[in-house]
Amino acid sequence: MAARAYWQGQIRLALVSIPVEIYTATKSGAKISFNQIHEPSGKRISYEKVVPGIGPVDRDEIIRGYEVSKGNYVLLEDEEIEAVKVESKRTLELVQFVDTCEIDPLYFEKPYYVAPQDELAEEAFIVLREALRKAKKVALGQLSMRGSEKLVAIKPCGKGLLLETLRYADEVRKGQSFFADIEESKPKKELLDLATTLIEQKSAPFDASEFKDRYVDALRKLIDKKAKSKSKKAIIEDVDEPGDASGSNVIDLMAALKKSVDGDAPKKSATKRKKSA
Repeated sequence: MAARAYWQGQIRLALVSIPVEIYTATKSGAKISFNQIHEPSGKRISYEKVVPGIGPVDRDEIIRGYEVSKGNYVLLEDEEIEAVKVESKRTLELVQFVDTCEIDPLYFEKPYYVAPQDELAEEAFIVLREALRKAKKVALGQLSMRGSEKLVAIKPCGKGLLLETLRYADEVRKGQSFFADIEESKPKKELLDLATTLIEQKSAPFDASEFKDRYVDALRKLIDKKAKSKSKKAIIEDVDEPGDASGSNVIDLMAALKKSVDGDAPKKSATKRKKSA
């Protein structure tokens, strides 16, 4: 089944318009979600809208409110909210270009693939892609979609483009307050050298397929096992935690780093040892 475009429209660069399609680059199918079930009957629990001191209320009596102080709300009708929604436009105008490294990773939110809408759009699409690649720049613009406006960044991605939604400045917490109590002292050179060696030994090209969500895998196995057994009894399996069995947090940092470096050092093969003998 062909993927359905999340958005269709045009990317505009000055007087040039490029018809494109945007597709979600991630999927949520791998995640496991649960429903709340009434154990005696095995039926799913439904939820009632209730007001403290009043009880259940009709859906028609519910409106939205924004809390301005504890227990005090500004009430808004659906019509009022609809009136201020941004009109969904079919044009994404590129208004600024920045160096690839200028955008802090904290601002990146969600990725999307961008492809030309048809063969006629390919030439202009390729020109934009290669111009961004040559300049080593990321294009910025604001995309109006579903009543809201998203700040987006666009950069080359293989034969296509990658669009990433960005958080606005007021959505990102500054880290200085969390780091205020950390000392500014420099580590000892020997400790730093050992840590650097350990990093170099464990360095490799990034490959996402090398990593698995062990919690999701374990949940799937548990669900399959319990579905086959058709039992309501709990199936609990102990999992051994890696690390020191004594549970002590007091360690000799120098000894731990040396042991880690020695343990991860590449082993010489028997063939090489024989040749050198």
